[in-house]
Amino acid sequence: MPETDRTATPSRWFSRGAARQHYLDAGDGPPVLMLHGNPSWGYLWRDLVAALRGTHRCLVPDHIGMGRSDRPAEDEYAYTLASRVDDLDALTAHLVDERGVPETGWTLVLHDWGGPIGMAWAARHPGRVARLVVLNTAAFPHPFPSGRLPPHLAVALWAIRNTALARHLFLRHNAFARATARIGAKRRLDPAVRRAYLEPYRTPRDRLAILRFVQDVPLSPADPAWPELLAADRATRLLADRPVFIGWGGRDPVFRREFLDEWLRRFPGAVCRVYPGAGHYVLEDETEALVGEIRAFLA
Repeated sequence: MPETDRTATPSRWFSRGAARQHYLDAGDGPPVLMLHGNPSWGYLWRDLVAALRGTHRCLVPDHIGMGRSDRPAEDEYAYTLASRVDDLDALTAHLVDERGVPETGWTLVLHDWGGPIGMAWAARHPGRVARLVVLNTAAFPHPFPSGRLPPHLAVALWAIRNTALARHLFLRHNAFARATARIGAKRRLDPAVRRAYLEPYRTPRDRLAILRFVQDVPLSPADPAWPELLAADRATRLLADRPVFIGWGGRDPVFRREFLDEWLRRFPGAVCRVYPGAGHYVLEDETEALVGEIRAFLA
């Protein structure tokens, strides 16, 4: 069985505007909404879905332009954080109204861009969220000292936002997704797993969302995504009384220790597991341990 087939069933589709959004709806029980980041897709959650589908209803959307979701043209869809939050709002309303998912008792599982998307959505519906699972992500402005990014991140983001070379590397050579598939996890991934991460991104059109996600990283109030980031920030206060589990890869070059410390400052009672040797794809590096911890947290 190809690696991606484990996430292809049971596939469902939700149509909204110019695009259909793909999602998985597996299992029965309290809803667990798993939100991936960039440049991954719902495949990231395959082992967690397998572990939880016997006791929970696992809901796993692919963001528009990612995974198995449609790739609308830029004049048909705004590839922005606000659009992502609106997509999630529409999909969850559909799940509640048409698919029998309860209105409350949701667990959010957040990785990378799944953090700001999920938490900005939670700011609109704080009563719907029962608990949080946080994996190498953020839901607040970057916490680096003096308000400045580390030089290597600042230079990389400037180049991606402002140079034709970066666009060429992203769209023509799939450089960001290829690099992340190789270095996102610190253990050597099986070649079939690496291929599965890249499988949805075969053509330049498939890679547009990957580029737009990076260009949309909010760094200051001048950036379009800033208001939604502040909404996500607000959600950390609205949900301060909820149980939180944090699983953190200690060798992530982007979501570094400063981000983890900020989560712990906002949720001092959180259950926290740090995996010093794990990278950005902490769920790949520490699959057995982390899936077991999350399952115990949700029990």
